Parts: sequence; structure tokens; C-alpha cells
Amino acid sequence: MFKLEVKKISKLALISLFAASSLYAAEMKEVKGPSFKDRAVDGSVKYQIKGDTYAGAYKINPNAYKEKHFNKGRTATKNEINAWNVDVRYDWQGLPDGKGSVAQGDELFAKHCAMCHGDMGTGGKGYPKLTGGDITTLKNQLLKPGDEPPEKTIGSYWPYASTLWWYIKTGMPFPHPMSLTNDEVYAIVAYLLSVEEIQIDGQDLDDDYVLTKEKLMKVHMPNEKGFYPDVNGPDGPQVMKKFLSNPKNYGTPTKRCMKDCPTGKVVHIKASLDDGIKPPVSQVRDLPKETEKKDSGGKYAKLYQAKCSACHNNAAIAPLVGSKEAWADRIKKGKETLYKHAIKGFQGMPPKGGNADLSDADVKGIVDYMISKSK
Repeated sequence: MFKLEVKKISKLALISLFAASSLYAAEMKEVKGPSFKDRAVDGSVKYQIKGDTYAGAYKINPNAYKEKHFNKGRTATKNEINAWNVDVRYDWQGLPDGKGSVAQGDELFAKHCAMCHGDMGTGGKGYPKLTGGDITTLKNQLLKPGDEPPEKTIGSYWPYASTLWWYIKTGMPFPHPMSLTNDEVYAIVAYLLSVEEIQIDGQDLDDDYVLTKEKLMKVHMPNEKGFYPDVNGPDGPQVMKKFLSNPKNYGTPTKRCMKDCPTGKVVHIKASLDDGIKPPVSQVRDLPKETEKKDSGGKYAKLYQAKCSACHNNAAIAPLVGSKEAWADRIKKGKETLYKHAIKGFQGMPPKGGNADLSDADVKGIVDYMISKSK
């Protein structure tokens, strides 16, 4: 328990910090005027650093502010920055030209997306469901066994078609983002909108429908008005700060509930995690030294973990390393075929798994390691 003093609040707020609930236990008055402008965007108080030892009431580590840069790598070129600096806003600013049909999007989705999100976006192993449900399902609550949860999908929850295009372009496919062309992204968006039965100018999106920039800009998603507060526009950050600076917006209780309390004898149950093992007290914090096992694969095992394991450790995305069943037919094709597929790309996998910095020799070494673990 501690006391937190905030300017222009008439009384100190006693805050109970519970990680599970994160609820304020005392009433706080809404912060008005310019005071919330001095807060972080999440509404929290920003403490001024005093000297080199304290930030507000909290002691700081002065060494944390001495390092001004990291002497690693190199400065990105203008062209490299521009290639990744894709920013499409809710008001369509930044959306590039392009076009793609629903039929093309269907093929691209099957190639790049279904491995994670399932056929037609209905859900995959460990990855979010993209389609299904409607805006009414957002009111679902799990109040009793058998109740259905809210369905947050593109059609029910996503507010803007512009940011849907932007997210797919910059963040997908998961193994190799930024690898899709603008036309391919338009096609995938067209396909997803068609599955969600979203119309454009009152027209259904059939297989032959070609989505363009002008047509996409006419789309209004079902949940466009479903977010609060409205933070669009130049004053958005200040609106969010003001909203989050007022704890009443989180459902802050003004008094503790003292109803329906048990009247009988309270039974105390004690649980112990002590299993009888009590190691001696030590201040040594060194990590054990890494020892490379003889069968670890050495260099190529490390390259596999760093470059390829994100996909090949997940059977929903790529052939699972260590699975004899998944690799039997592939191994029969011969190493030269596997080398070619790995280096040039094959089906949903990009050339070198998206790791252009790998040499052909390194790719072959990784393939040999994967085969050795999957026989």
C-alpha cells in the first residue's frame, strides 16, 4: 500500500495494487484542465527526474541514462526506411493504388494465410479466427456454463477497412511480412470482405469482383462506431489521456460491497508449496555455462533455431522438425530437391525461409540438420 499524490486532485488516493484486478480501491475525482497533458498516453503520472538519483519518490539507476546509442549494425538507408515506412490511416491517408479480385484473394489466402487461420479464416491452431460472427456477438458474456463468448472477427470487430489493408501489408504473412505486393493485399482483403458478406455500393463481392483503392474507400465496417472514446484526429492523444486519467471510466467502485457476507465459521485452508527441499541460501546469480552436445548439430542447429524454428516448430505452419511422418515423403525426393525448395522457395515458403542473409551453403547445412532430426 502506498500513497500517490496527483496535482489538482483534492485528496490523496490510497491505491491497492492487485495484479489480478487492477482496480482502484478509493474514489478519485476526474482530472480536469491542463494537468492530464502532463501524463503519459495511458493516463499514468510521469515523474520528473530530480538530479541523478530520484524520479519523483523513486530512486533511479543513474547508469541507465548514460548509454546514448548502441554500437551495433549500421544506419538504415533512405530507401530501406521507405520500403518499410508504410502507414495507412483510418481516414485512408497513405493507402496506395492497386487492385485484386476475390478469386485471386482466395488462392493467395490458401497459400499464405490458411496454414495459420484455417480455411476461409475460420480459425487455426493457436492463431486468431478472422471470420464469422457479427456485431451482435460482441455483447455475449460468459455468465454460466454453455454461454458463448464475444466473437472478435474482421466483420464483427475491426473498425476500418483501411487499417485492415495496412495490417496485412506490413505484418503478414507471419513467416515473412512485407513480402506481398500491393495488388496481392487488395486481393486478400477483397476475399476476406466477401467471406464476411460486406457489400460495396450495395453489391455483393463475388469471385469476379475486383477491389480497387476507390472501391475500398467506400467500405464502412459494421463496428466502425463501436470504439470509445473517439481518438481519431489531431486531438486523439489528449482525448485518450483525459479518458484514462479518470479512474471512474474503468468502473471504479466508490465503496466496498459488504452484502451477503458469510455468517458461519470461516474455514481457513493452508496450502504449502514446500516439498521438503530447502537449498542453501546463496547470492550467486551466474547462469550455468553452455555446453554444446555432440548431437546438437553445432552451427546449423543454432542457425535453425534462429532462422527457421518459428515455422518448423509449429505443425500448423510448416513440416514439423522431428516428425518422421511429416518428413518421410520429403526425404524420399532426395536432398537436392529439398535444397532447391529451401533456397528458391516452395509453395508457402519464401526463398531461404525469408532469410536472405543466409548463404546457399548455410541453407543446405540447415536442411541436413532438419533431415537428421526427422528420420
